Amino acid sequence: MTEPKEFAGGIPAVVSSLQHVFGETSLLKGLQALSALNQHGGFDCPSCAWPDPDGHRSIAEFCENGAKAVGEEATEKRVTPEFFAQHPIAELARQEEFWLGKQGRLTHPMWKPAGATHYEPIGWDAAFDLVATHLKALASPDEALFYTSGRTSNEAAFLYQLFARRFGTNNLPDCSNMCHESSGLALTQTLGIGKGTVTLGDFELADAIFVVGQNPGTNHPRMLTALQKAAKRGCKIVSINPLPETGLKRFKHPQEVAGVLGAGTALECLHVPVRINGDVAFFKGVLKAMREAGALDAAFIADHTDGFEALAQDLDAARWEDLTDGCGVDEALIREAAQIAIDAERVIATWAMGLTQHQNAVATIREVVNFLLIKGQVGKPGAGACPVRGHSNEQGDRTMGITERPSPAFLDRLEAEYGFPPPRTHGLDTVGAIQAMHAGSARVFFALGGNFLSAAPDTAHTAEALSRCDLTVQVSTKLNGSHAVTGRQALILPCLSRTELDLQATGAQLVSTENSMGIVQASQGKLTPASEHLKSEIAIVAALARSVLNEDWSPLVSDYDRIREAISRVVPGHDDYNRRLRQQGGFYLPNPPRDSRTFPTTTGKARFTVNALPHHDLAPDQLLLMTIRSHDQFNTTIYGLDDRYRGIKGERRVVFLNADDARERGLTEASRVDLVGHFKGQERLAPGFRVVIFPLPRRCAAAYFPEANALVPVDSYAEGSRTPTSKSIVVTLRQA
Repeated sequence: MTEPKEFAGGIPAVVSSLQHVFGETSLLKGLQALSALNQHGGFDCPSCAWPDPDGHRSIAEFCENGAKAVGEEATEKRVTPEFFAQHPIAELARQEEFWLGKQGRLTHPMWKPAGATHYEPIGWDAAFDLVATHLKALASPDEALFYTSGRTSNEAAFLYQLFARRFGTNNLPDCSNMCHESSGLALTQTLGIGKGTVTLGDFELADAIFVVGQNPGTNHPRMLTALQKAAKRGCKIVSINPLPETGLKRFKHPQEVAGVLGAGTALECLHVPVRINGDVAFFKGVLKAMREAGALDAAFIADHTDGFEALAQDLDAARWEDLTDGCGVDEALIREAAQIAIDAERVIATWAMGLTQHQNAVATIREVVNFLLIKGQVGKPGAGACPVRGHSNEQGDRTMGITERPSPAFLDRLEAEYGFPPPRTHGLDTVGAIQAMHAGSARVFFALGGNFLSAAPDTAHTAEALSRCDLTVQVSTKLNGSHAVTGRQALILPCLSRTELDLQATGAQLVSTENSMGIVQASQGKLTPASEHLKSEIAIVAALARSVLNEDWSPLVSDYDRIREAISRVVPGHDDYNRRLRQQGGFYLPNPPRDSRTFPTTTGKARFTVNALPHHDLAPDQLLLMTIRSHDQFNTTIYGLDDRYRGIKGERRVVFLNADDARERGLTEASRVDLVGHFKGQERLAPGFRVVIFPLPRRCAAAYFPEANALVPVDSYAEGSRTPTSKSIVVTLRQA
C-alpha cells in the first residue's frame, strides 16, 4: 500500500500503456494496433463507450485502458487444445480471473462431453450440430437463453436477436441488465428516450458539470480530456462520490508538455463525499436550495414539463435534517453545490454505475433528471443528461433489439421485414435467467461474448445455476471464469476480436458500434487473426441459423452491407445505413429531447417525479459496501494486480474502510477479514480481504468486483430495472 496518487495520466499512464502492449505483443504489431485505434478507417476501441471527436483526431486517440484492451487482444500467447489437455476444468475453476486472462487467445473450438474432466477439440460443424440437437430437443424455445456482451457489433447483435426470435423466444438477457438498465428506464420515464441527451461538443460549452457516482480516471479515461478542456475555460466540475477519486482531482494530459513536465490541470472545484446511496437526499437538497433561491426556468417548466407542482410540494415538505442525514454531508456543502448550478447557464449531469446499482436506482436517476429540468438543462447546447456506458457497444446492442422486452413497434417492423410472427411475450433478463437455470426451467445457455459468471451477482448461486444446464456455450476471444463452470456439456467457440481483420467472400468487412452519445461509427480490424480457426460472431450466428433453423444466411456473412440494409428498414434512425456509416466519423442517431426539446413520454412532456429517500436500517456492526473497479481492470478483465491511483500494489482482495470504522472494530491495515453479506436472514461469504484505510464516509466500505460479487444476492435488485444491487451490500466484518 502506498499513498493514493494526486493526479491521473502523465508519464505513468504512458509507461503503463506501453509496458502492457509491448509486454503482450511485438513492437511492430503493437504499433500497428495502436495506430489504428479509434482512427478513421481503423477500429473502435474494445474498451469503454466514450465517443471520439467528430473532426480531427490525434495520432494517439486512445487512453491507458484502450491500450491495455488492445494489448490483451493482440497478445502472442495462445490457449490451444494442448493447453486444455494439460489443465482439467476443476483446476481452471480454482484460478483467478487474472491468471485465466493471461493465458492468451483461444484458437480452436472446444467441447466438454458429459462427465468429462477436460475440454477436447471439436470441429465447427460438429459444434453447431451439438447446439442444434440441444435446442431442438427443448420442450419450449423459452428453455433457451441467449446472452449478449456489449463488445458485440451492431451487425452481430441484430442477427443474434433475429435468430433468437426466429427460434421463438425473447430470452435475450444482456450486460445492460447488470449496469445501465436503471438509466434507460429512468430516462425513458422522464425524457422519453433511454439514452443521454448530450454530445461531446456540449462538454465544450457547459458552465458546470456534475459527475455523479463515476470514476472517469479508471473507467473511461478519455473523458478526462473533455473535463480538462472544460476546466481550463472556467467550467465548474463537481464530483459527488463516496470515494475521492484521483482522476477527478488533477489530470496530466500525456500529449501536452504541461502533462509531462508541468503540474497538469486541476479538475473538480468541489467534491461532495455523499455516503453510499445518499444521492437522492443530496439532489433533493440541491433542488430545495435552488427552489428557495428562485432558480428555475419557469417558461421551460410551463411549456415542456409536467409534474412540477408535486415536486415543489415534496421539496417544501423536505426537512434539512433528513436530507443531511440521508446523504451524510452538511447543509452548507449542499448549498455550495446548489449555488454552482444556480450560477451556471448550462449544466451537464453525468453518471455511471455508482447510481445504477441500488434498489432505488431508477428513482435516483429520476432525481438527477429533476435537477436538470428545473432550470431547463435539457435540449440546449452545453447541457443535458450523460449516462456513460461501460462497454463499447452496450448501447448499440440495445438499439439493435437485444432486449428481453422488445417494443411492439420493433416486433412489427421485424415481422414486416422477415415475414414471421416474432414472440410477443417478454423474455428473461439476467436475474430471471439465473433463477430459471437454477430452477431447471432453462436448459441451454448461449453467450455471445462476455464473462457471465464473473459479471453476474451471487457467484455461488450463479455457478450452481449454470451447472444445472444441459449445455452451456461461450463465444469468446480469451479464457475466463465462465469457461470453468459449465453445464453437463459445454462448448467454447473462439471468435475474431474487434482488432482483427475480418475476411469474408467479398473481402474485408467492417462492422459498426454506437457509443454513449448515440453516434454510429465504422470499425474495421487490421491485425492478422490469432488463429486460422477463428470465426466472426456474424458467421457463428449464421451457422446457428443453418443448423437450427435450416435457413441459409450465408449471403449476409459474405457481405455485411446486406445486414445493414435490413437494419435500415427495421431499426429507426439507420436510414441509408451503408452510405452514412462510411462518412468520416459516422452519424448521429435521432434524439428528440436533445434535438428539438420533444419528449416522447406518456404525456408528451418531460416529467418531474417525486422520489422517496431510501433508508438502510443497519445494525450497529453493519456497513454498506459497494463494489468498484481497480485501475488495472476493465469490467471482469483484469490487466494487472495494481490500483495505481488508490495506492494498491499486487493484490485485489482488499476492503476499503473509514479509519474510525476500522478502529471501532479493532482493525488496522495489517488485518485480514472475511466479508459476510446479510440479506433477508441469509448470509453470504467472501473470505480473505486485507483492510485498507481510505477516506470514505462512516458506515461505508468498498471492495473490487468480481471478487465481492459473491455477496450480491440474486434476488436483490433495483425496482423496475431489476439491476443487481452491487452498490448496496449490507456486510459485517469477521477477522480471518
